[in-house]
Amino acid sequence: MTDDSPFLRRPARAPRTAGPAGLRPVCGSGVPRLSVLAPLLGAVLAVVPAVGASAAGDATASPSASASTGPQLPLTPSSLDPESGTCAKVSPTQVGATPWAQLSLDVAQANKYTQGDGVLVGVVDTGVAPQAAGLAGRVHAAGAAAQDCVGHGTFLAGVIAASAVPGSGFAGVAPGARVVAERGTDQWGRPSAELVAQGIEAAVAAGAKVVDVSAALSADTAPLRAALEHAAAKDVLVVAPAAPDTAPESSSGQSSEPPPASYWPAAADGVVSVLDVDINGAHPDGVPQPVHADLAAPGDGITGIGPKGTGNYVANGASVAAAFVAGTAALVRAHLPHLTAAQTAARLEATAAHASVPLLDPSAALSTVLPTAAPSAAPDPALHLPEPAPTSRLVPRAWALAGACLLLGVLTAGAMTVARLRTSRRRTDRNPA
Repeated sequence: MTDDSPFLRRPARAPRTAGPAGLRPVCGSGVPRLSVLAPLLGAVLAVVPAVGASAAGDATASPSASASTGPQLPLTPSSLDPESGTCAKVSPTQVGATPWAQLSLDVAQANKYTQGDGVLVGVVDTGVAPQAAGLAGRVHAAGAAAQDCVGHGTFLAGVIAASAVPGSGFAGVAPGARVVAERGTDQWGRPSAELVAQGIEAAVAAGAKVVDVSAALSADTAPLRAALEHAAAKDVLVVAPAAPDTAPESSSGQSSEPPPASYWPAAADGVVSVLDVDINGAHPDGVPQPVHADLAAPGDGITGIGPKGTGNYVANGASVAAAFVAGTAALVRAHLPHLTAAQTAARLEATAAHASVPLLDPSAALSTVLPTAAPSAAPDPALHLPEPAPTSRLVPRAWALAGACLLLGVLTAGAMTVARLRTSRRRTDRNPA
């Protein structure tokens, strides 16, 4: 661990290091599942667009060379170009296989413990379509939050809580949880600190126990800090991406230099910040590098749902990874309801797979027995012998009486022996040979 590493967790916690090269062994030898799934990448690419494809104004991703003969899924971007004037299109394609992210996290095993029933999750993003495939009947959305032109909020809500639909192998992490949708962006997906703060406040007021925020803002504001403090006071766990899904651009269209040191609300104390990794456990190339992250989760070439139809979509970025963590938090809060928000966050981190940035492990978060009692005081090294039991005065008397009886017995036996010897001598004297 070196102090000059470009990748550190927030100073308030034990620092972890990882630079761009250090992120490569995120799975390492201790996390074999993603490496085992690496051969599936070819199959995944047959139905998803090239990793990192930009779709700021294009709802369909361009095909990769390895997938030129396979079907393409529409890419769900985090925002749309307002000048396009068009919303997300309906996907005509369903993927019947279980997506790689669900396989790598072993979501099916986690759902044997719980499916998140009874937990309300707030999604602060572009809105959530209440009748989206796999979410119908479990989404509360009012006003603008019920209209999702971009489709990103619906996608994240699906990663968190969608149930399986016929013909598709996709399902969310907590298919029994409910969702409350709040807008943290405008119609086209452009976030602001004011809207994010309002969304968090509204989700907390609605009774959410977990709030997933998709925005990664370059600066915080007083209203945003107040909203996060209110969430903490109400025992609500907030999850957010450690960096934006795409590099911020300046007015000239070029990437801004230098990037912010931290992004909000992920940088705030008590918020679980999440980094995205690909199928190999590496942070994807060409995306922003955060300076700290609490957890890592799949966020590259992720299959999900859209606001209309039953077809599947694909999305990338740390905001998608955060949705996997939020869904797992919902499972933990359903399975272990006595845990506070802070304890839930600590459990997610403590049970994560060992790596440069701990990799989310839903099953371990639900099943691992963690020490809860404070360590006992150090034992006294001195050896203490027990005090002798109190004795009665009758004991010495009994021993004296026993000794006297023994002596009397010995004397009696001796006297009898002497008497027999004398008698024998007399007989010998009377009858000489």
